[in-house]
Amino acid sequence: MRVTAQEVVTYLTEPAGDLESRIDRIIAGTPEAEVRGIGVAFIASHDVVLEAIRLGVNLLVTHEGAFYSHQEEQGFAPEDPVHAAKRKLIESDDMIIYRFHDHPHSYRPDIITAGLIEALGWEEEEHRDLGTASVVRLPQSRRLSDIAEHVKQKLNLPYLRAVGDPETVCGQIGVAVGYRGGGQHAIPLFEQERLDLMIIGEGPEWETLEYVRDAAAQGRAKALLMLGHAASEEPGMKLISERLAGRFPGLPVHFIPTGSMIEIL
Repeated sequence: MRVTAQEVVTYLTEPAGDLESRIDRIIAGTPEAEVRGIGVAFIASHDVVLEAIRLGVNLLVTHEGAFYSHQEEQGFAPEDPVHAAKRKLIESDDMIIYRFHDHPHSYRPDIITAGLIEALGWEEEEHRDLGTASVVRLPQSRRLSDIAEHVKQKLNLPYLRAVGDPETVCGQIGVAVGYRGGGQHAIPLFEQERLDLMIIGEGPEWETLEYVRDAAAQGRAKALLMLGHAASEEPGMKLISERLAGRFPGLPVHFIPTGSMIEIL
């Protein structure tokens, strides 16, 4: 049965309701195009586009965009050589790229956060959705160092960035994906939700991180783990790929890992 890119987009956006978004849109290709296969990834990196071409899929659903700016039209000018080479690659295979950012964050619960909690194996633990974050209560408190090892193993991460005493005992954990680790959002949650630990994607390093460092210096049992933006949101995109595979069984659906963007030298 013929499936168009717009049919896939409609399926993805319906759970968020009537949401206006200037971010979520087809940034390459046309909505009327027939879909041969679907690739799902955190970001439309050069390597991800190459892998989509290798897999033979022509619709790439990505959480972040292709051209180095949250508002795609505000990215570098097309004559920039990196920008131009990437666009040429995308157009060479008639690739359709759909930016799927605001809608998944407007699912209830937020499917990107839900994907991270599931990847960490905490979906069966007591947890509560706050919209822009979730709170997980572990059945048995654990040391920060042990939780860090658990997170690295579950997410296949070579390292984490941590603030606080590794011996801090944590049971009440806040989870905030992407760029929700900034002070205005994350700091109030420590007291409002009585958190021992926050697991974030990223945020300004002199806000929440400095708050937690000061709390630890005062002898307060507070800690933080920073995964990185991609590592915190990629599990949610994997969950989306699984839902797409269930909805469109006649189409090949591939989750395409992004890989670590930053290396430790």
